[in-house]
Amino acid sequence: MKSIKNILSIALVLLVFAGCEKDTFNDLSFLETASAPANLNPFFNITQDNTGLVTITPNGEGATAYDIYYGHGPATAVRVLPGASITHVYPEGVYSVRSVAYGISGKISDTTTQLTVSFRAPENLKVTIKNDLAISKQVNVTATADFAVAYDVYFGENATAAPVVGTIGSTVTYKYQNPGTYTIRVVAKSGGVKTTQYTENFAVTAILQPLSSAPTPPSRITSDVISIFSGAYTNVSTDYFPDWGQASQGSSWALFDLNGDKMLQYNKLSYQGNQINSTVDIRNMEYLHMDVWTADDGLNLETSLISVSSGEKPVTRTLEGNKWNSIDIPISAFTNQGLSVADIHQFKYVGAPWATGTVFIDNVYFYKSPSVSVLPLTFESGNLTNITFDAFDGGGTTVVNNPNNNGNTSAKVLKLVKGAGQAWAGSKITSSIPFDFTTSTTITAKVWSPRAGLKLLMKFEDATPWPNTAATSEITATTTLANQWETLTFNFSGLNKAVQWKNLVLIMDNGTQGDGSSNYTIYLDDITLN
Repeated sequence: MKSIKNILSIALVLLVFAGCEKDTFNDLSFLETASAPANLNPFFNITQDNTGLVTITPNGEGATAYDIYYGHGPATAVRVLPGASITHVYPEGVYSVRSVAYGISGKISDTTTQLTVSFRAPENLKVTIKNDLAISKQVNVTATADFAVAYDVYFGENATAAPVVGTIGSTVTYKYQNPGTYTIRVVAKSGGVKTTQYTENFAVTAILQPLSSAPTPPSRITSDVISIFSGAYTNVSTDYFPDWGQASQGSSWALFDLNGDKMLQYNKLSYQGNQINSTVDIRNMEYLHMDVWTADDGLNLETSLISVSSGEKPVTRTLEGNKWNSIDIPISAFTNQGLSVADIHQFKYVGAPWATGTVFIDNVYFYKSPSVSVLPLTFESGNLTNITFDAFDGGGTTVVNNPNNNGNTSAKVLKLVKGAGQAWAGSKITSSIPFDFTTSTTITAKVWSPRAGLKLLMKFEDATPWPNTAATSEITATTTLANQWETLTFNFSGLNKAVQWKNLVLIMDNGTQGDGSSNYTIYLDDITLN
């Protein structure tokens, strides 16, 4: 019965999609890659009246429904939707509460959590209070105690605020507005009237500098980027700290070193800037990019490009605190103000509020859309200038006339054959220029397969010879049609854009030995970035 319920819930989701615009929602391939629900951790709360009434709130990531087995009384499960709760009355004792979570793809996760119901006051209360190492001004509290089910935490910032409630043994979090010393009170609760408390004066700290590097810029060819400050590209000669007399405002600068990764640091920013030693002409560029980190939420950063001939024009962005802000400003935002960008010789950074916030800046560069792109890749003769083909361990790769124009009118397509070699036999497409993923990491390809259910593996590799190549996670798509063209989708969301990907590897039915027959022969066309 549970399986039937699960199938019906998935069918309902699919019907919802089917009722939407056909062209927009006809791709349900995400169901194949959807993960099972994760981090199942049901929340228990108990009334303190000796009744044993426990409220159970299922909790997990990616769940569309839960089945809860109380571990007492009825052996059947109770269906609970995300965000909802159920109650059950327990006598004193220790119970195993089972949670079964269902994902949208039908995948299931299962966990069992111990629940202790007692009317005695909690004993042996142990509380751990720590500043979060990654989130500024966030405090994490964990409490354990014998006979306890839940605990309340009063964080002391607001005397009238309701407590944060946690299941005993779990961790609750709270983010303060300001650093300082606060009185944190923890109240452990059983099913009885009496509670057990713990109090601590705790120093809440702020993170004042980045703990991780800025996002790595994508790989670009030299003609598509003009770099001012970045370890990813060749920088033009620049004085990064001309200072411009701002010491009287309390403003200062430094070159911040994060485990060998250097970035510009401007303290109590009034205004500071960069002096380019020779002017740069950015008329062919499309965007100014920079990555900025600050601990000061809501700080405004005004960035001005300064031209020798036409002065300076600013563009302002509001920063989110305690994270890297990746900023892309269209060059038109400056030229529309009347700025000439043929002779840029200075950057100016202005902080608002004035001389209060500190910023860390990395990856300052101008860029444009790729001048040359491998994708979309068709197999007509005029489109193969930068491409070579290879095969390995029993694979075969050739450009041939299209065997079936129904659904694909291209004259030429790529023929892949898996012969009686290794189970991983396949084909490789090598490009003399990197595949560009700056705008997207989703690939589609037209595929003609002799059978439905054929699995086509696609992966990208750099130019380093195997086995030291930096391959991405391998993405596999499955054909649904036989003897006709269809479009398969490959989502490389985890791909590192900074790597120069120059090899595209294709393997059909990886792990199964081919025989070189028509059953192991497919055709590809129109490999496209979407």
